[in-house]
Amino acid sequence: MKVAVLLSGGVDSSVALHLIKRAGHDITAFYLKIWLEDELAFLGNCPWEDDLRFVRLVCEQAGVPLQVISLQQEYHERVVAHAIAELKRGRTPSPDILCNERIKFGLFFDRIDSAFDKIASGHYAQIEERDGRFFLRRSPDAVKDQTYFLSRLNQQQLGRLLFPIGHLTKPQVRALAHEFTLPNRDRKDSQGICFLGKIAYPEFVKYHLGEKLGAIIDVTSGKELGRHQGVWFFTIGQREGLGLGAGPWYVVQKDLNTNALYVAHRDYRARYSGNEFTIADVHWISGEPQRLTLQTKLRHSPHLEDCSIDKLERGWKVTLKNPDLGIAPGQSAILYDDDICLGGGVIEDTDRLDAERPTQLTPAAA
Repeated sequence: MKVAVLLSGGVDSSVALHLIKRAGHDITAFYLKIWLEDELAFLGNCPWEDDLRFVRLVCEQAGVPLQVISLQQEYHERVVAHAIAELKRGRTPSPDILCNERIKFGLFFDRIDSAFDKIASGHYAQIEERDGRFFLRRSPDAVKDQTYFLSRLNQQQLGRLLFPIGHLTKPQVRALAHEFTLPNRDRKDSQGICFLGKIAYPEFVKYHLGEKLGAIIDVTSGKELGRHQGVWFFTIGQREGLGLGAGPWYVVQKDLNTNALYVAHRDYRARYSGNEFTIADVHWISGEPQRLTLQTKLRHSPHLEDCSIDKLERGWKVTLKNPDLGIAPGQSAILYDDDICLGGGVIEDTDRLDAERPTQLTPAAA
C-alpha cells in the first residue's frame, strides 16, 4: 500500500512513520509549511526551521523520501482569517479544528497524488469501520486524545486516513521513539494553537486587532476592579491574565459595545455558570445520533460532561448535567457517545447574564 505520512517534526508523527514502515508499506513523507513566520517573525521565534530539521533527520534515518509543501497563503485565507474575524466579534474560535478539516485533511487531500492509498498522521485518535461506515473513536490516552480537533472530518476523509499511534498512550509512544532511536525521541511536545508556534497568543491578537483600554467590572457589585487592553484578549471562563488581587476572578461576559470585561469572584462564579446553550453549523461524522443522552467537551480536555441534546428548527440545544462557567460563544462543543466522537457544532451567543447584571452598572469609558 502506498502511504503519504504527514510529519511535523515531533515524536508522535515520527513514530507513526516508523510503524507504517515496519508494516511494509511504500512511504513518502510530507511536511506542510503553514507557520506565519513571514509576517510575524518579529513577535517570537517560530520553530518551523527546527521542525523541518528534525523532519529531515527522521526521513534520512528511515530512508524515506520527503516533500515540503507550502500552504501559508491558503492557511491564512481558510483558517487564520476566520479566527481573526471571530476574535473581533468577541467570540472564541477553535482554529485547530478548521486546520484539520480545511488544510491537513482538506486541501492537502486535494493536492496529493491520487496514487496514494492512505494518508497517515500522528494524531491520538482511532478509526473504526462498520459495514462501510467510518467512526471516530477516542484514544485510550484521555489527556492526549485529539478527537476534539478531528470532529469535523467527514466519511471520505476518515476512509482515507490512518492514525498508527491512535491506540497507544503517550508513554508507549515515547518508548517506541527510543526503541527506534529517533533523533527527536526526547523532544518536548508542542503546545498552543497550530499556526502560532512559539509566538505568544496575546501578541498575535495584538498584531491583528490592536489594543483598546476598557474596564474590568465585578458583575455582582458593578464595581470597577481594574483595566484591560481589549476584550478580544479574553474568553469566557478565563482566570489567568486579569491582574486582579483577592481572587481568583473569572471572566463571565464581554461587552463589545462598551469594551467592558465582566468578572465574578470564585465565591460567586456558580451564579454565572450555565447548563444550556445552542450549537449551530453542526456536523455529524457518521450521521445524526440515535441517542439524545450523550457526553460533550466544550474545550479540549480529558473531561467528558454528561448532557442531553434536542434538535431545534435551526441547530441543536445542549443541556449539561452540571453547570459550566466556560460556555464561550464561537467555541466548539463536541459530542460523544462513550468513546465515539459524533461531531458537534459552534456555540451560539447567549444572553444568560443579562438578568444578573446590576441595574446601576455604568462602565468607565474606554
